[in-house]
Amino acid sequence: MADPQSSAASPLKVVFVGHVDHGKSTLIGRILHDTGSLPEGKIEDIKKACAAEGMEFEFAFLLDALIEEQKQNVTIDTTQIPFRTARARYAIIDAPGHKEFLKNMITGASSADAAILVIGANEGVREQSRRHAYLLGLLGIKQIIVVVNKMDLVDFSEARFHEIESDYRKFLVDLGLEASAFIPASAKQGENVARATMKMKWYCGASVLEALDLLQPQKPDVDLPLRFCVQDVYRFDVRRIIAGRIETGTLRVGDQLVFSPANKSSVVASIERWNALATSPAVAGDSVGITLSEQIFVERGYVASHENETPIETNRFHADLFWIVREPLRLGHLYNLRLATQDLKCQVVSIEEVMDSSTLETKNDGREQLERNEIGKLTIQTRGPLVIDNHDRIPNLGRFVIVDDGEICGGGTIFGGVYTDRQVTKSQNIFWTEGKITAQQRAMRSGHRGAVVWLTGLSGAGKSTIAQALERELFHRAMYTYVLDGDNVRHGLNSNLGFSPDDRLENIRRVSEVAKLMADAGTVVITAFISPYRMDRRRAREIALEGNAEFIEVFVDAPLEVCETRDPKNLYKKARAGEIRDFTGIDAPYEAPEDPEIVVRTDEQTVDESVATIMEQLLPRLREYEANE
Repeated sequence: MADPQSSAASPLKVVFVGHVDHGKSTLIGRILHDTGSLPEGKIEDIKKACAAEGMEFEFAFLLDALIEEQKQNVTIDTTQIPFRTARARYAIIDAPGHKEFLKNMITGASSADAAILVIGANEGVREQSRRHAYLLGLLGIKQIIVVVNKMDLVDFSEARFHEIESDYRKFLVDLGLEASAFIPASAKQGENVARATMKMKWYCGASVLEALDLLQPQKPDVDLPLRFCVQDVYRFDVRRIIAGRIETGTLRVGDQLVFSPANKSSVVASIERWNALATSPAVAGDSVGITLSEQIFVERGYVASHENETPIETNRFHADLFWIVREPLRLGHLYNLRLATQDLKCQVVSIEEVMDSSTLETKNDGREQLERNEIGKLTIQTRGPLVIDNHDRIPNLGRFVIVDDGEICGGGTIFGGVYTDRQVTKSQNIFWTEGKITAQQRAMRSGHRGAVVWLTGLSGAGKSTIAQALERELFHRAMYTYVLDGDNVRHGLNSNLGFSPDDRLENIRRVSEVAKLMADAGTVVITAFISPYRMDRRRAREIALEGNAEFIEVFVDAPLEVCETRDPKNLYKKARAGEIRDFTGIDAPYEAPEDPEIVVRTDEQTVDESVATIMEQLLPRLREYEANE
């Protein structure tokens, strides 16, 4: 139940949505009138204006007048309108269209406690009614009240109300949502809004205001892992205050923080609020400034977490995306992706499935674009490291919007990301030294970006052969490039490692760190390693992204029987004879990539064809710095 009214209590925020002409504005106007929440004389003024125009007074005009006044007063939040009942204070968030919903995802109104969804009894459930429900789920709003309005237009029919309730309740269940109440009402006549209805005696449930008073304020996400999103860094003499919002979790002085995507660590020295030091912890929902005991480079877009519960850092992820504009989403087109305080260029690289947002019917027909009001299950690649969480774990960092030419075009939720252990274990007396030459300056000098091209596949698949051919092709184009070959690395750097799972992990970790440094120097590093475990390759990607290097995973695919036939070093023969143990493909597993950037099939393609396939997708990425100038 909503908290009793007190001067200190925060208002319970309620989003009102509904199909055009289903009476949403009338319902809001009626609530404001019946709760005495209108400015003195407002309703009389509007009635006089209607009479002068020869128009019938409507409660919707109240909302229009309030919004117009708010637009003229920049000090008032134009999205929220206050009202109160005897029990609690409320704030109405009026989001009339899809675009306003998606703006709310990144402007804070996504923290609404509840939603009232209005359906006209005369027209019933419409496509927009269904789309709004999908968007409520996208925003993570779980408390929903459905008001079946305009019951006066269907003679207050019980049968019509239950027909709409049954239809829409089933749709909500398919979305994983459940309404706390279905309420028949007539906002125009005031039936079942602030008072119990006299014209629908067959209904014994709560009125709209009674249902609101039964809602629970949204609890701050203090029990979730810490996510502190950096908004800006302010410098005062020698002090640097990192300002941001705590989306989830709790932050205390003395906490050891990891800042992603840099994966740099420091300890919280102080928490500051409006020029005052805070002695109590900062919790989810708080906007604060912090200082660190040891200065590290941090900027807008970074996300701080505790070192044992870090987010996912990647440049490639899966998402469900809702598209809202007439111009379709196109594969390969460059968009802006905004998530919390992060803003990166991105492109959709594949569309696996398309769903109609009003029917939830799905298609898997190899689409290359997403039309308006369709939902796509797709893969997105960003032009730099992105810090994310799966939406089902931490919704705040699992939601994003897509922007094109300054316009919000779609919003989505992230799924399927794999968390890896990025706990900082190195000495606290070791610090990363920032170079004086930037990656951009190196790219301008050499004509290309540094990158890590990670070839993975079974022994005998052709990794080393393709790596050397690719190196030669890049070298002939006057690019700085080098191959890190698995055997060569084990001759020196990793000569002390065997082939147990732990040694394989350490082998890949060391190679990843070397590749990151070489890519930071502007080199296109080509690695040729079996690297059999997906988790190790994901970690290699994270390490590369920590250095802001492009990471491209290339699956050199060849069937085991083909690799055994080739067997250039007689390794398979020895493994079959029991002379080599833990050999990948024989008595140790190989986990094929689930979503590589590039696939070459060496049982079907020649070396030159394989290199051409890689070059076609690699060159645009290496030269992309030019587009950012």
